[in-house]
Amino acid sequence: MMAHVRNFGFAAQLRADASNHVIRYRKGRVRQSGRGLVFWFRPETASIAELPMDDREMAIFVKGRSQDFQSVAVQGTLTWRVADPELLAARVDFTIGLSTGVWTAEPIQRIETRLAGLVNQAALQYLAQAPVRGLLDAGPDPLRGALQAALAHDPALAEIGIEVVAIRLTNLAPSSELERALQTPTFEALQQKADEATFERRALAVEKERAIAENELANKTELARREKLLIAEEAGNARTRAAGVAEAQQVEAAAEAERIRTVESAKAEAEQAHIAIYRDLPPAVLLGLAARDLAGKLDTIEHLNVTPDLLASLVGEFRRAAPALPAR
Repeated sequence: MMAHVRNFGFAAQLRADASNHVIRYRKGRVRQSGRGLVFWFRPETASIAELPMDDREMAIFVKGRSQDFQSVAVQGTLTWRVADPELLAARVDFTIGLSTGVWTAEPIQRIETRLAGLVNQAALQYLAQAPVRGLLDAGPDPLRGALQAALAHDPALAEIGIEVVAIRLTNLAPSSELERALQTPTFEALQQKADEATFERRALAVEKERAIAENELANKTELARREKLLIAEEAGNARTRAAGVAEAQQVEAAAEAERIRTVESAKAEAEQAHIAIYRDLPPAVLLGLAARDLAGKLDTIEHLNVTPDLLASLVGEFRRAAPALPAR
């Protein structure tokens, strides 16, 4: 904050920014007052004050005790502005050096010190009315409302021409030890919920594994049942094939037996017919046929013994058979 002053010996020129309000006094009276003024003046007879008209922010930090004697810290910012520059200039020294344009005192620090005192008083009263748990549960909004109401109705600010624009609280916290103590139940509850969630996940995983195992067992049981049915079906098929083969063999054996019986029967009939033919022939003929067959089967006859009895018998047979032979 600095006005632009140019000195020309017995006269000087001041140029103020548009955001600053300048008041020129001469002999204790206001000669000029306004924002962004540019004027000439005589340094030996003039006194000039320059006030900022823009919004100003200051930090808030209050450390108090709750109703249950616990330390609580409040942090935030307060925005203020000059509502009546001439009244403020009359109560707070905003005089600038006529050669440098810089304040000769520290008016902003004085104003902010007064504002900080008012904020501290209102905040300490609010903190002392409730236990720390209630303060933390309520949060900073009730305290902010209480501070705004207290500063808006405080006559000390209106008397000097100051107006509070806004109050913003960024933090309302206990001491670090108390904060850890207060966080412990919540942390343990959250940890318990996390453990329960982990247990539920594990139980769900076990349940899924059990379902998978039961499904696998059911599949194995079904496969075993189907395999049993398949074995029984194959055994039935094998028995059916064996029965078919046995039946076929029986049919074949019956057919072979029938063929043998047929052949043997035919042979027997042929033999009976052959015997029937030879049965009616005379003995001499039969004897001759037998001799012929025998001669056909003998390759060489080295000796032939014919006894008288054999010869007599043969001649007798021929004689008896002679009349039966047909006449030639």
